[in-house]
Amino acid sequence: MNKIYVIGAGVEGHEGFSRRALELISQVSLLCGGERHLRLFPDFVGEKLEIDSNLSRLVERLLARKGPAVVLSSGDPLFFGIGRILLRNLNRDELEFVPNVSSVQYAFAKIKEPWDDAVFVSAQGRGLKGAVDRIVANDKAAVLTDEVNTPAAIAAELIERGRDGYTAWLCENLGGADERIRNLSLPELLRLSSSPLNVLILIKEYEGEGEEYVPTLGIPDEEFASLKKHITREEIRVVTLAKLKLRHDMCLWDVGAGSGSVSIEADHLLPNGRIFAMERNEQCLAFLKQNLNKFHTRHVTLVPGEAPDCFEDLPDPDRVFIGGSGGNLFRILEAVDTRLPAEGRIVINAITLETLTAATEFFENAGYQVEVTTINIARTRPLTEYKMFEAYNPVYIIVGEKG
Repeated sequence: MNKIYVIGAGVEGHEGFSRRALELISQVSLLCGGERHLRLFPDFVGEKLEIDSNLSRLVERLLARKGPAVVLSSGDPLFFGIGRILLRNLNRDELEFVPNVSSVQYAFAKIKEPWDDAVFVSAQGRGLKGAVDRIVANDKAAVLTDEVNTPAAIAAELIERGRDGYTAWLCENLGGADERIRNLSLPELLRLSSSPLNVLILIKEYEGEGEEYVPTLGIPDEEFASLKKHITREEIRVVTLAKLKLRHDMCLWDVGAGSGSVSIEADHLLPNGRIFAMERNEQCLAFLKQNLNKFHTRHVTLVPGEAPDCFEDLPDPDRVFIGGSGGNLFRILEAVDTRLPAEGRIVINAITLETLTAATEFFENAGYQVEVTTINIARTRPLTEYKMFEAYNPVYIIVGEKG
């Protein structure tokens, strides 16, 4: 059988290949690889095919081969490598993989850090925001970057989200004469240019006294930094989350997030999901960032701006909570309706009859199933030697489920 041997090249260059890998390379008539890898074999007498961005050319040449061939890849070909593409386009029975030490594995060894608890993120040719979503959802991440999504760009996105509590290891030109490994803060990383050949390792450092927040439902109001009227109260918050009917992998939009209390409570209910907390008020934004850091949220992305204008770059939601509309309720609902899938839910908390009327009219006209729950809360407060109830304004929780 005309096998295709997909051989990993380690960071040590030619010396890093095993004896078997070198024997296989010497026995084939077609050697494929990137320019850097092909240079490792200047005396190869057969055909050399340089791999570039046109991967279909590589696949076509391999399909037309007359004998066995070797494809060189960095590290482990099945770890963010060319192996996936070859498996998708060629007969897997004709493929054999010979892995080497990956750049990520080597980088962790150099900084003397265990890597079995790390998440691996590729930002190469992918959207930056999705890559950073994965980073913030974990305590330790190894990131493969490119010329667009550079280490500095990743640092900028993390800082923009208020997630600057990372220590960064920028590992460049691993295994080469110009190898360089630097331990940096995100602001320091932001100012640096880096080699195209790099691995970025990010390790989250918790602030405060080192106690990680243990999730509970119904966090006391006083735990949140907030403007007085910009927080969904504890009891209302719990019912709101119940009405949202969240599942583990959903995308939640929190419109008019205020202090971020709903997003923060939802964070541990969506272990595989994404939450986008939108807020336009500058004071609220400052408190929101403070709260996200305090509670070590993993899945919440802060989106400064006014709804619905800030919706454009967000992924479509499965659930939407509207805690504040800034007088734009109708425009917000119209915009959400175009993005929400069938059986998606919108939950609105209202304290005025005008908002209640406007929301229910919109839902009924748009063909949503509507449910309204009124909640009246009164809490005891000390008054001399007696305890008396202090009542809060009733809250209308309006649920619209799209048909």
